[in-house]
Amino acid sequence: MSATLKPKKRLWQQPLHLMYSALFLFFWVYTGLTTPDLKNWLLENVLTLSLIIFLVAFYNIFRFSDASYTLIFLFLLLHVYGSQYQYADNPFGEWLKGQLGVARNHYDRLVHLGYGLLLTYPLHEVLAFGFKLRSILTYLLPVELILSTSVLYELVEWMVADWVYGGGEQGMVFLGMQGDIWDAQKDVAMALAGSLVAMAVAYVFIKRKLEV
Repeated sequence: MSATLKPKKRLWQQPLHLMYSALFLFFWVYTGLTTPDLKNWLLENVLTLSLIIFLVAFYNIFRFSDASYTLIFLFLLLHVYGSQYQYADNPFGEWLKGQLGVARNHYDRLVHLGYGLLLTYPLHEVLAFGFKLRSILTYLLPVELILSTSVLYELVEWMVADWVYGGGEQGMVFLGMQGDIWDAQKDVAMALAGSLVAMAVAYVFIKRKLEV
């Protein structure tokens, strides 16, 4: 199923979308009820709710492909699980730390990588099917959007840490720097790397499909 404008089928006629919605809602509520830091969870989920509102508002105007909804679903799970704990204390990141033999909890890096890797193709569909831009732009602009929004996120994160936590030690914990002065730059680099990989893979698959 490809992305479409003004689709005929409603949500209740889309079992895959209903399943994703139910699973996400269950997991989102679960993380909210079990988080050890509700304030951090609420702050982290502002963007989550923004994306959900956008998807619901435009569901009957622009319909993503099932592949894109799957990618968005996976990213939301990745992000919401990250919001359940402070990133520096994320259990999966702690497990990875032991497996890789590193001193830092890298779950935040994984989420930033996932941002580029999982959300770039949905942006490609919006530009290709929603705005009907030229082919080359539908591959270049998603990468630029991921890069620019990643930088914007780091700026917003800094403002929240300064205004909500007073820029103190708790603010540093919220930022998840873990003593790395280049944390923001590395997070942006991970998102960019994921985005480039996503567009390269999409280009190869779409080109092969057109040649068949």
